[in-house]
Amino acid sequence: MHPPQSSDSASAIDMVGYGLAVGGAALFSTKGIFIKLAFAEGVSTEATLALRMLVALPVYLVILLSLLRRNPQARSLLTPTRLLASMAVGILGYYLSSYLDFAGLAFVSAQYERLVLFTYPFFVLLFGVWFFGDAMNWRLVPPMGITYSGLLVIFAWNLAVQPEGLLIGTSLVLGSAVTFAFYQHLARRQMLIIGAGLFTCVGMSTAAVLAIGQSLFVDGVDTYIEFSPYVWFLGLMLGIFGTVLPSFLLNAGIARIGARATSSTASFGPIVTIILAVFVLGEDFTFFHAIGTGLVLLGSSLFARIENRTRKA
Repeated sequence: MHPPQSSDSASAIDMVGYGLAVGGAALFSTKGIFIKLAFAEGVSTEATLALRMLVALPVYLVILLSLLRRNPQARSLLTPTRLLASMAVGILGYYLSSYLDFAGLAFVSAQYERLVLFTYPFFVLLFGVWFFGDAMNWRLVPPMGITYSGLLVIFAWNLAVQPEGLLIGTSLVLGSAVTFAFYQHLARRQMLIIGAGLFTCVGMSTAAVLAIGQSLFVDGVDTYIEFSPYVWFLGLMLGIFGTVLPSFLLNAGIARIGARATSSTASFGPIVTIILAVFVLGEDFTFFHAIGTGLVLLGSSLFARIENRTRKA
């Protein structure tokens, strides 16, 4: 019989998991900035996503080969069925969700995109209840209402000032949030079987091949030859700081503390995005943005606090 863990030990494990999740959320928040800068250079949605994957793919393949070579158990875990399942989940989270997000950013600001994407913890909660047997916590409903009221404030401002493309952009980013939430539940189940590192490499590599192939079909090879060094630099930053590092941090967080708890740490993302969007992209930040952002962060903070309290109980 193993002795029970002390509260200090359990707290330390939780802190590591939450730290990984927060780091992943903060780095992922830089993604929209690099995408907007690439769009400003005339790079298409497909090519921008492919640039991200061109940088990320070699990293994931090297790590994948290293894991398989050094760990015989990893090879035995990665059966054909599990491999196909991990590839399918990776396509959902890293290709479909990413493409919807990139496409939405062509229509809305980086700040608004991050706040809309920020609703994915609520979809994580709902999907967990509807499809994965999680218990419904009705105390989480009021924080969800507060968050959506904040989004409505900013949506109304955008609708009055710059409505062009707002509806389609919001729909695309919301679709990204929905697919990413579903991915988190499916990913956790794969990671519990084959491990976070192995799953991340398989899933991201599969998504990268699809994204690169799509861009080559749509944009052609000549497009990449004509890219300036600055565009390649943006792709490098997007691949490393907006993809590779946060994906491993986020998946490690999911493996430690679960999808719902990981999603509750995402409140750091919008803050980082807003600061960068204002100072790097020169986006507006009005009184309405402040009210809407405050409501979104308040709702998310309450959501995370109630969720964490429920987990401890």
